[in-house]
Amino acid sequence: MEYNTTRNHLIMREYGRHIQKMVEYLLTIEDKEERQRNAYAVIELMGFLNPHLKNVEDFRHKLWDHLFLISDFALDVESPYPIPTRETLKARPDRLSYPKKYPKFNHLGKNIEVVIDKALKEENPEKKQGFANAIAYYMKLTYSNWHKELVHDDNIQSELSAITHGELEFNNRPFVKHRTDNREDRDDYGKRGGNNNYRKNFGGRGNNNQGNRDNRGGNRNRNSGNDNRNNNRNFKKRY
Repeated sequence: MEYNTTRNHLIMREYGRHIQKMVEYLLTIEDKEERQRNAYAVIELMGFLNPHLKNVEDFRHKLWDHLFLISDFALDVESPYPIPTRETLKARPDRLSYPKKYPKFNHLGKNIEVVIDKALKEENPEKKQGFANAIAYYMKLTYSNWHKELVHDDNIQSELSAITHGELEFNNRPFVKHRTDNREDRDDYGKRGGNNNYRKNFGGRGNNNQGNRDNRGGNRNRNSGNDNRNNNRNFKKRY
């Protein structure tokens, strides 16, 4: 019997113990051609054990890297891909530089500055005017998203002139449908019907309501006998 305590460490569990034993057997083969031929056979078997990786890009390259990893980078075979080393495996990737953008106008964002720079470099007057109209529409849209009231076109023009130093002026009136808050003030109950709705829905404890209750009580007394008889009939029918 062979127990797990007596076996060596399983390097890649997804391939199992048998693949690792095959790779260990490759290390004992002295003939280079036979070792190369058996290495290709092990690669094919590793591909059969992981069919879900066939759609992954560079599938064969990944299998060859795993083969060298299982052999602890001691296998001497020719690979169609660059042979990995222990240093490249443990090397840390370079730190990615986080894109930092510091917009001059935070309420407009960084992208509007890029569009403004492109509009200022435009030589065609018609395209430059189209840039100005689009920029004005975007400025009015962003203002409408972050404010309760709708901004006037003169304020948009003055801000655009301040940003571009008077080089861009829009000639249209950008229409933006502003989000209006139609809800009334909930603290003022008088606007929503006030006490009249409260009395209408829940009713005061007056004489009219008391009379209705008395009438209902009388109807109950008169109909109680019929209800009992109907209940008895239903009870008999059910059983």
